[in-house]
Amino acid sequence: MRARYTVAHHKKVKRIFKKAKGFRGGRSKLLRTASEAVDRSEAYSTRDRKQKKRQFRRLWITRINAAARQEGIKYGELMNGLKKAEITLDRKMLSELAINNKEAFSEVVKKAKAALEK
Repeated sequence: MRARYTVAHHKKVKRIFKKAKGFRGGRSKLLRTASEAVDRSEAYSTRDRKQKKRQFRRLWITRINAAARQEGIKYGELMNGLKKAEITLDRKMLSELAINNKEAFSEVVKKAKAALEK
């Protein structure tokens, strides 16, 4: 006779229910439903870790563009000017400057404009 309810099986079930904690209804009470819900949630979390990076980059670019247009330059021109001026600030730092330190951002924009005019 085959042993069905072994230590390994109990560990697997416990692991699934632990991951399904907080799910509503049968998704946290029934093994098959919980297992499917956990699989799906893990797939979503893997996908969304990638999307999070994209979404933050879009946010930073939007903020930089808005601040740059107040300084009279477009986002693409600003980035081109920064590249020519050999200023290596990433988008996250530029976004922080645009929000928290407008004077420093203005200086960076001036340097980028000067590099474009050369």
